[in-house]
Amino acid sequence: MPLSPDLLRPIEAAPSIVFLKSLLKDHPKAESGDYSYFHSFDDPEAFADNIKYAFDFIDDRLVIGKFCSIAHGASFVLNGGNHFADRLSTYPFPIFGEAFGNPDPGAWPNKGGIEIGHDVWIGWDATLLPGVTVGHGAIIAAKAVVASDVPPYAIVAGNPAKIVKYRLPEDDIERLLDLAWWDWPVERIAAAADALMKQDVPALEAFAG
Repeated sequence: MPLSPDLLRPIEAAPSIVFLKSLLKDHPKAESGDYSYFHSFDDPEAFADNIKYAFDFIDDRLVIGKFCSIAHGASFVLNGGNHFADRLSTYPFPIFGEAFGNPDPGAWPNKGGIEIGHDVWIGWDATLLPGVTVGHGAIIAAKAVVASDVPPYAIVAGNPAKIVKYRLPEDDIERLLDLAWWDWPVERIAAAADALMKQDVPALEAFAG
């Protein structure tokens, strides 16, 4: 019988892994889809500590899709840490109020939230910056710093992260995006799991409804 996506610790013998849907259900600035998990060598239940500068008064969120794998040390930087880059100074004088005469710089920089697609693998110690969208099936390499959008099924690495290659041929990517297997009923996904572990798109297509 398939696992419930609402479990917190889905593998009894691996307490270092948690499903994020349950963990983030009450988080004001983050949410996760079914079966996405976080692995930590320290405390996996402290995942929210990896969401940086998440302030309630700023309109941004971290949204994680289904079936994502997130490694130890991965962090997600929201807009609370932004400074002005187009002014004479980057120093945040307004946050100190009357100490500096209550300067009014206008709207604070906000690049938007972070959107993680489905079936994304985020490697150890990677950092994702505000406003980034990561496409379905992408891989973020260890230590990568992602400052711009990542296309579906791309592998990115480095600082700033650049496309190294694509995981699959273009035709296979298009067919997988059309199949959207992550939205299938979990029983069908379980039946198709062997096909998902192979490089055989027609075998997966045989399970499509």
